[in-house]
Amino acid sequence: MSEKIALIGAGIMGSAIGTRLLQCGHQLSVFDLDPEKVAALVNKGASAAQSPADAAARSDFIILSLNHARIVRAAVFGENSVASRANGSKLLIDMSSIDPGETRDMAAQLEQQAGMPWLDCPLSGGVPGALAGKLTVMAGGTAEHFERARVVMKDLCANYSLMGGNGAGQTTKLINQLFCAVAFQAVAEAVKLAEAGGVDPRKIPAALAGGRADNRMMQEFMVKFAERDFSPTGRLDNMLKDLDSVQAFALATKTPLPLTSAVTEIHRLLIAMGLGPKDNAEVMRLLDGK
Repeated sequence: MSEKIALIGAGIMGSAIGTRLLQCGHQLSVFDLDPEKVAALVNKGASAAQSPADAAARSDFIILSLNHARIVRAAVFGENSVASRANGSKLLIDMSSIDPGETRDMAAQLEQQAGMPWLDCPLSGGVPGALAGKLTVMAGGTAEHFERARVVMKDLCANYSLMGGNGAGQTTKLINQLFCAVAFQAVAEAVKLAEAGGVDPRKIPAALAGGRADNRMMQEFMVKFAERDFSPTGRLDNMLKDLDSVQAFALATKTPLPLTSAVTEIHRLLIAMGLGPKDNAEVMRLLDGK
């Protein structure tokens, strides 16, 4: 069934989400501040919107794929924003990764101001998962709105879970990012230890497959790290943004996270080295002393 969907934010992830929705036959209106990103999706069959308000006016579902809470707030409540065309018949699906507390505040504001519901739907699986319709999405909102969004999510997700009320999806994404950041560091250190011991680290994933240490991060990234393959799969500065959110949430809830804190500072060091826009594999440069 074809749905009328707005996509606000056509960056790396937004573009992949939009491409998949078009491939599945949905009617897509796109807005981004970068006209080239919009044009890329228009060439695949989308229509260009002039503002978030214009995109929302054309659509029943409004998907956000944006980098920061302040950008989400501007798109939803700023000039020519989603809220100016919002009503209870539309549903906002925020696939950004942002702070749980800010998500709850914005969801309450949108409901109070325009009667429009909010479902936070941060994702895991990256561009390959989006293009294949195999994302993992952890949602926060009501059961009613979770089910209502399924007509869209069924084409994007292999795993779609309701974690609780607004903000619960974002909290679960922080946990996902904690696991990923710590695992990236573990993979990098394992590569260095294997090399120091005269073992080819590229053989490790197969050798440990099925054992207790087997995990997807090792299987997916150890060869990449071992080969110093720095082709982009995820930005260090985006990971630090999420780790800072983890730390802020931990501070607010008085939750001790000693290992995550160490990994956060390693990322801060990498960004101080000018590697922010680079791939997660760049952690190898730090361990290599280069």
